[in-house]
Amino acid sequence: MNNTNTRFAHKTALITGGGTGMGRAAAIRLALEGANVVIAGRRIEPLNDVVDTIKQVGGTAYAIATDISQEDQIQHMVDSTIQQYGALDMVWNNAGILGNFKPLHETSSDEFDEVLNTNLKGIYLSIKYQLQAIMALGNGASIVNTSSWTAHGAMPGISAYAAGKGALDAMMRTVALEAGEYGIRVNNVSPGIIATPMGIDALGSEEAMQPFAKHTPLQKVGRSEDVADAVLWLLSEDARFVTGQSILVDGGFTLGGLRPQFMG
Repeated sequence: MNNTNTRFAHKTALITGGGTGMGRAAAIRLALEGANVVIAGRRIEPLNDVVDTIKQVGGTAYAIATDISQEDQIQHMVDSTIQQYGALDMVWNNAGILGNFKPLHETSSDEFDEVLNTNLKGIYLSIKYQLQAIMALGNGASIVNTSSWTAHGAMPGISAYAAGKGALDAMMRTVALEAGEYGIRVNNVSPGIIATPMGIDALGSEEAMQPFAKHTPLQKVGRSEDVADAVLWLLSEDARFVTGQSILVDGGFTLGGLRPQFMG
């Protein structure tokens, strides 16, 4: 491996939603910095592609197909990580879905349940089994979950998604209190408008993101690497005294106040 940064050497990281976008970027970075990486997601093909990329640069990675709306698959994912590498030091619970964009009064109960079963219950179950494994190992760990700017702001058509992310922020704070005595830190990362495959698909094209860029103080939308870098900081010892926080990575998109273009 050419990268000489080994801050994650001999550490094991588990990333859900690791086949594309932000998860893929973080998986590769973690491997480049010495970690053994387990990547999970519903589709095995993109996961295997990430594993191949990591191995090509001299890293170590393992893929496991997992649907986090299914409890037995979550338990199998965590057990397989321990069996493969004998440790679990870092977790990014990044898997999630957007659901269908429509007003609340047009959203069916099945659509609402589908989003929360993945984005909230799926994260609850993931953390549950991860905590059990980490506590049994007794070495502490850092867990990061993907929340969203929509837990701090509003956008029409995503009531189920926003509800799940807002609840995830609240749940994370309680878990951080419960897990702290075991040396386990728990935080959320809240991406803003990020040009990931899921985000681009939701809006129809990358060009459709430009109005959001104009509303952002930094005058651009984020890239997968912008969020991945923040997550790696939260996972690292550099953030050893940070827990119970939801870190916005949004270029200032959710800041209140008048934008310069409206001030004459």
